[in-house]
Amino acid sequence: MRERIVVIGGGLAGPEAALMAARRGCQVDLYEMRSVVDGTLRSTPAHQTDDFAELVCSNSLKSESENSAPWLLKQEMRRAGCALLSCADASSVPAGHALAVDRVEFSRLVAQAIEKESRITVHREEVTVLDPDKLTIVATGPLTSAVLCSEIARLTGSGQLAFYDSISPIVEADSIDLSIAFRASRYGKSLDGTDDYVNCPFDREQYERFIDALLAAHAVPSHIPEDRPQDNARFFEACLPIEELARRGRETLRFGPMKPMGLMDPRTGRRPYAVVQLRQENLRADSYNLVGFQNHMRFPEQTRVFRMIPGLERAEFLRYGQIHRNTYINAPALLTSTLQLRTHRQVFFAGQISGVEGYVESIATGLIAGRHAAELAAGAELRTFPRETALGSLCAYVSGADARNYQPANITFDLLPSLDEPTRLRFRHDKKARHAEVCRRALEKLDEYRLVYA
Repeated sequence: MRERIVVIGGGLAGPEAALMAARRGCQVDLYEMRSVVDGTLRSTPAHQTDDFAELVCSNSLKSESENSAPWLLKQEMRRAGCALLSCADASSVPAGHALAVDRVEFSRLVAQAIEKESRITVHREEVTVLDPDKLTIVATGPLTSAVLCSEIARLTGSGQLAFYDSISPIVEADSIDLSIAFRASRYGKSLDGTDDYVNCPFDREQYERFIDALLAAHAVPSHIPEDRPQDNARFFEACLPIEELARRGRETLRFGPMKPMGLMDPRTGRRPYAVVQLRQENLRADSYNLVGFQNHMRFPEQTRVFRMIPGLERAEFLRYGQIHRNTYINAPALLTSTLQLRTHRQVFFAGQISGVEGYVESIATGLIAGRHAAELAAGAELRTFPRETALGSLCAYVSGADARNYQPANITFDLLPSLDEPTRLRFRHDKKARHAEVCRRALEKLDEYRLVYA
């Protein structure tokens, strides 16, 4: 009889790991500490429900543009039988060239998949002790409880690293003034030909006033004493709060989340000076999130400042932006390329706690850990994904990056191996063709892997 697998964490990596292991014949105990007791939600500083796979930041699972790095990772995951990506595809909402989901429907589909899997037993309780002799997948995410953090530190013999991540605000669709804001996708591009985004256009004077207000707004103090004052907080470079971006220069936002490229204001017939894009939040299209507008301002300040955005003068906020701490291990010093602890091979790590950044990357490492844990439970050899694939490259980064300066990573082509010299020379003047060749090679290697190790 196969050993039972303990999966800790009901976010993204945990459910994917549990479903992957269960569908490969293993009995799984899935633990999630968020629960409702006597009508009261026991949760975290960022979560609002006890649902599986709750998306606390954006509702976007990144680009579906062919031959991009996020597209490649998702294509590999689909071919590898990723359960959560199937749920995402089934709950998608219009988002240009991105895969975005209705959060509630996505969580419902994940919960439904778990409920239908007879090999998974769900436990609504906090895990505080790790037994290195039990087959375990730790997928507790960036908001791992303090007591479990201490337990991980004890087991690994290392300290914890941390940085800050943020959540974008959401507004009611009916409170957007569409006589000012307009619907369009950049350069007219979308997956189905429709105008998927609502765009709030700025002229130069409006932009300058907005930047002044943003820089003067009061921030929520850091909730970690050693990170005060707030300016010393360690933010993730790919997900900076807009105030931090504005402090780097008054034009920074115009070349970041407020860039106007590819958009034309129908009122003027010209490109706006700057723009805030709103993305549909759910299938009912009754709410929209402010794309790239994660922040750590006080709630009243967010109302005041964001109502300066043209078209949002009367915006009703369903959720404000927030800041929260992300915790992750120093994975290169601790993990193998199969996501096992080097010192305790029965224990795997997956998701953001291992140092990958992003929804898709978290799900991907859950898939990998679930697959490898099932192999270990069956007494089989653990077979790493090919290095040429995005899945294999994520594992290579997590286990092989510089442990002295380890930073969370999204999937990028930089993580994948370079093409051989003759191929690079052939495509040296054509970046798109070069990326297409990297993707072709990756998918070919994955298919070869699946033929041998189904």
